[in-house]
Amino acid sequence: MARLASVIHILLAAEGSSGNGGSGWFSLLFFGAIFAAMYFLLLRPQRRRVKASQQLQATLAEGDEVLLTSGIYGYVSLIEGDVIWVEITEVGNKDKVEIRVARSAIAKKIDAAATDPGSSSSK
Repeated sequence: MARLASVIHILLAAEGSSGNGGSGWFSLLFFGAIFAAMYFLLLRPQRRRVKASQQLQATLAEGDEVLLTSGIYGYVSLIEGDVIWVEITEVGNKDKVEIRVARSAIAKKIDAAATDPGSSSSK
């Protein structure tokens, strides 16, 4: 047991006198660079997406055409806090079909001018 303690003491003494005084600063700088890269590559874009999603959900109004995260297109018919009623109907179907979805299920608004083929016709 005494030999183990003396070996540990010798190794610690050798490590302290090795003359690598700059390696501590290099390690600190290296980990700082890794954190900065993670921030700019992962955290910042994610925050931007969350902020854009929150802004979209705050600006929803009745009558807006929306795309749900499930891929369903529909029109907002009623907003009740965090619950949104979306009307989805088939072309030519006279029956009104509404589904109830969470506000967070709205992926994006569809621009009516871009999807309406009659709006961009020239005279």
